[in-house]
Amino acid sequence: MGFEGADPGTIRPGGRTARVRAAVLQAAGDAMAERGFAHLDLADIARRAEVGKTTVYRRWGTVTSLVADLLTDMAEQSLPRTETGSLLGDLKANARLVQRTLAHSRQGALFKAVIAAATCDAKTAEALHRFYDIRVQEWAPCVQQAIDRGELPKGTDAHEVIRAVSAPLYYRLLTTGDRLDEAAADQAAEAAAAAARAGAYVRDV
Repeated sequence: MGFEGADPGTIRPGGRTARVRAAVLQAAGDAMAERGFAHLDLADIARRAEVGKTTVYRRWGTVTSLVADLLTDMAEQSLPRTETGSLLGDLKANARLVQRTLAHSRQGALFKAVIAAATCDAKTAEALHRFYDIRVQEWAPCVQQAIDRGELPKGTDAHEVIRAVSAPLYYRLLTTGDRLDEAAADQAAEAAAAAARAGAYVRDV
């Protein structure tokens, strides 16, 4: 099965092709976590994945297309939201999911590499923004449910509340190097919930 005539990274494969894609994306993630974006090489990734170079070049074409597909896959594989019945419970579940991901030795290094790459590569930046849009969209209904229950003021921007939960955790990952543990996750969730209850995220109308 070939990919001629398709844009790199746009085929949604099945069967053997799905296994090849999974192996290549795993290899790409490993390589990026180990060496960063600047040292990614399609031939090296093909070797790691035990896939022919021509398959990788035909399927993705460029490193940036491969990274974009990796981010798409990461978004698709992310765990669905948890609904606890309370705003704080839901936000803590979100924060702890982010915390576990960023504190993981491989995943944390991978996100650092992707974010660094996005600062200098437009296609990677676009893919990263799409990844976070998907994750925010997944969790925003928790905030809307809190609005409907009367826990939050009407007009609260659900997307901004979800972004506020993860922002301190990424700050720790990328700048301070402070411990990324459950206490940090809970603190981030509590701060976002308190600000939301105070009306900090109410949109101007």
